[in-house]
Amino acid sequence: MNAPFPSPARAPMTAAEKVLAAASGVLSVRPGDVVSPDPELVIIHDGYVESAYNELSQLGYKRIWRPERVVFVTDHEVAYASPASALRGTRIRRIAREWGITQFYDAGRGGHGHLFPLEQGLVRPGMFLSCYDMHCTNFGAVGALAVAAGAEIVSVLATGSVWEQVPHTVRILLEGQQGAGVMARDVGFHLSTLFAAGKLPAAHDNRIIEFSGDYVERLPLAGRVALCNSLTEIGVANVWFTPTASDLGKGGIGVTGDADAHYEATLHVDISHLAPQVALPGGPQFGVDVDEVAGTHVDHAYLGACGSGMYEDFASAAAVLRDRAVARHVRFFVVPGTVATVQRLANDGLLQVFQAAGAIVLPPGCGPCAGGVMGPLADGETSISTAATNHAGRFGSKTAQAYLGSPVTVAASAIAGCIADSRSLTLSPKGAR
Repeated sequence: MNAPFPSPARAPMTAAEKVLAAASGVLSVRPGDVVSPDPELVIIHDGYVESAYNELSQLGYKRIWRPERVVFVTDHEVAYASPASALRGTRIRRIAREWGITQFYDAGRGGHGHLFPLEQGLVRPGMFLSCYDMHCTNFGAVGALAVAAGAEIVSVLATGSVWEQVPHTVRILLEGQQGAGVMARDVGFHLSTLFAAGKLPAAHDNRIIEFSGDYVERLPLAGRVALCNSLTEIGVANVWFTPTASDLGKGGIGVTGDADAHYEATLHVDISHLAPQVALPGGPQFGVDVDEVAGTHVDHAYLGACGSGMYEDFASAAAVLRDRAVARHVRFFVVPGTVATVQRLANDGLLQVFQAAGAIVLPPGCGPCAGGVMGPLADGETSISTAATNHAGRFGSKTAQAYLGSPVTVAASAIAGCIADSRSLTLSPKGAR
């Protein structure tokens, strides 16, 4: 970090506010303050490198600010499907050389840019980052704060920073024991739905959501990532978890809020009676109990993406799939989030479970969630997946219907050939696809 974390005696702050203050070189910040934080890392994916380069070149910039802090990630189009795509890959490599980018995770080198930095310790607790893509909020799962600059990332590349307004923080205490067939992704859909429908006594738009509570204390990193990812789609500014001892084992600083820090609201949510959720086409904020849509025909299923692309997500789905077969009419795409996850699934025999069931394993990265560049939907088809979102055209055709579910719900649906509750799945005998 550029400065030590400010003394709590200066002003009570939440953990996220402390990170922003430290990155901005000030003793304390409050909601509404405008700061210019200095990111430790700047992450850009392959879908925006060329645009950033062209824009800066037109402005006369031949070099970027502190290239040693800039990370290029190829995760949106990792298996070029056309000569044009392959040519774009060569241009990105040329830009990396020209700008002096030393942290370049090209195709096959890292995987999904919102996941492998967590696995490898590239993103660590207490860090402040600036990224192009909104789903960088995943990094809140280990107590890091990453702000999605979007197209303003060119300002960060040119000058080293861009201004930010300090958001309010809403604290949510998640309590209770999750039921059978329920995963953190279900909790994320549920909270997104409650927020969007105005059923929680707090605003969410452009707020930092800080999670705690006994449910959170039991969540593995994959579960925390799932919660970060689900809420990002409804417009929160960021998501924050206090890092665990395991997170801190990879380095970093465990930042916690002051006891008298100000929260805009504190909510208590009990998830004990929550049923598995399915998000209807349109977004994670349209969650319903799986029973309401069970039996809906599906042509396409997809497991992966930045909200459900970690090892534990695939292990849970593999437990449902083992010794069962994907329905004959379903194309089931499995996209491990990272190269390390593929290797671990292979070593543990879980990759074989997916392949034996009839799933199609794609290379690590975004998979169909990146606009359907791989495994797209055709007009009129229906999908269920663990993608980040499911608005019209997300996986190709704008007339297709895309539902979202947890890894086990998606696996159960791929077997049944229709949206299914993993708790009540009638097993298909092996070979009856």
